[in-house]
Amino acid sequence: MILKNLLLFLFLCIHLMCFASENSQNIKSRILIVSFIEQEPKILNEFLSFLNHLEKKSLTLDYLFFDNNIIEESRELLKSFSAKQKNSSIISSDKLKYCNNICTLWNANLIFNASEFKDLTIQKALEKNYDYLFLIDSDIMLHPKTLIKLIESKKDLISNIFYNKNTYDFKFLSQICFFSDIYSIYTNENLQTLTKNELEKKANELLNILNKPDIYKAGTIGCCSLISKNALKTKVSFKKKSNLPFLNEPSFFSLNASILGFSFFLDTHYPAFKLSKDSDFVELEEFKKKCNLKKPRITLSMIIQNEANRYLRKVLEKAKEYITNAVIIDDASTDNSAKECLKVLKGIPLHLIVNTKSKFSNEVALRKQQWAETIKTNPEWILILDADELFEDRFIDEVYDLITSKDVDTYAFRLFDFWDENHYRNDQYWQAHLKYFPFLIRYNPKIEYHFKEQALHCGRFPYIVTQMRVKTSDLRIKHFGWAKQEDRLSKYLRYNKLDPEEKYNWKSHESILDKNPNLIKWEEEEIIPK
Repeated sequence: MILKNLLLFLFLCIHLMCFASENSQNIKSRILIVSFIEQEPKILNEFLSFLNHLEKKSLTLDYLFFDNNIIEESRELLKSFSAKQKNSSIISSDKLKYCNNICTLWNANLIFNASEFKDLTIQKALEKNYDYLFLIDSDIMLHPKTLIKLIESKKDLISNIFYNKNTYDFKFLSQICFFSDIYSIYTNENLQTLTKNELEKKANELLNILNKPDIYKAGTIGCCSLISKNALKTKVSFKKKSNLPFLNEPSFFSLNASILGFSFFLDTHYPAFKLSKDSDFVELEEFKKKCNLKKPRITLSMIIQNEANRYLRKVLEKAKEYITNAVIIDDASTDNSAKECLKVLKGIPLHLIVNTKSKFSNEVALRKQQWAETIKTNPEWILILDADELFEDRFIDEVYDLITSKDVDTYAFRLFDFWDENHYRNDQYWQAHLKYFPFLIRYNPKIEYHFKEQALHCGRFPYIVTQMRVKTSDLRIKHFGWAKQEDRLSKYLRYNKLDPEEKYNWKSHESILDKNPNLIKWEEEEIIPK
């Protein structure tokens, strides 16, 4: 009996350990990205674009921006980027306005203000229990793999190397001050200023070392740095201590952290690029190629009919955040659906076809037309959504991770049929959310595509897409087509007319009008009922 209980106890322990291990692999590191921004619009636009390209598979990225911009266009760029993020905030302050078009101008008050604000970010990171704080200047363009690589180092204080042209306009230099003190690149051991030739020689010696991707011991923190929760908890600070020499806030931090026993490291695996002036944009294009930043194109393909006063605007506004172009068939709408598409998708290439006679009663003919018009645009990836379907918010952060895969041709997702704004239906006939359906496919012009020849429920894609390399995704789609009583009644009457014997429909028509359906509240981290 004792042996039996012991074996049972061991079995439960092993089971719990396995469960904990599996769940720990699914936990994402939470990072607060902080940037103090007073920047020209064209540089800021590139900076925000590179932030958008950061790989996020194992990360949750939140943003805190200190808006010190004096140019309204820069302010609007920052607001637009922040509005698209799940968790982003902007703090406006005049205390940190220190830039002009030529260089950064410092004085004691600005340095102390910068120290104060950076300590505020430490406080916020601790309050929200972030795993890391990442400080980045707004002229640093990051390689997409930067954050993941820095975290893999398992260092408490680590900076990423970046390259920029210095005032001497010769080879790219890095922030070489990491290796000793801020003046080491300009002086020799006797503290005599180096000549231009001596400076170039010294820089080249260090660059030859840095060309080898590795993690190096450093002397201080930089302006592209990751700070761990472990370091934050020790109350590291950017403030000047009374017994420290007057330098700047990164030096204050480095000296304070050194006193607390921390070492500094520099990662050279994925060098960033410092974009400071117009002449840097030529090199920036080369840097983009190294980062493989060419986005695969996503073509939104959609059929609409009298959708102007329903969900169309909301669906298109969300979609325009990640699509590159759109193909829309307006099937003889009698409202302003077509005009709404033109208005919302302004700035997005749109191929709009307006049918003068509706094909709605013969779905396969309509889907064939949609397909033919879509492939005319030479698409790479085709996303077919209805005008009442919305991906959950995290889709925008993860979609490019999906379509950069070379091993997948079709992505399948779960579709949740909402019965009101906040609840979806789950019962015998309404379980689409337990299955996966193709919504996103890679177009291959060498393949022949054919539809199921049936007037109703022929499928939004040619049936061959389910026979290609298919992968399921945990990203979910909200379907609002049933969310209003009047819509349910309209569809009930339509299906009864087009399919009185329920030949094509997998749902019972009568179930549409069920007065007491089983509804489940939508949760962002929902456990799907079995």
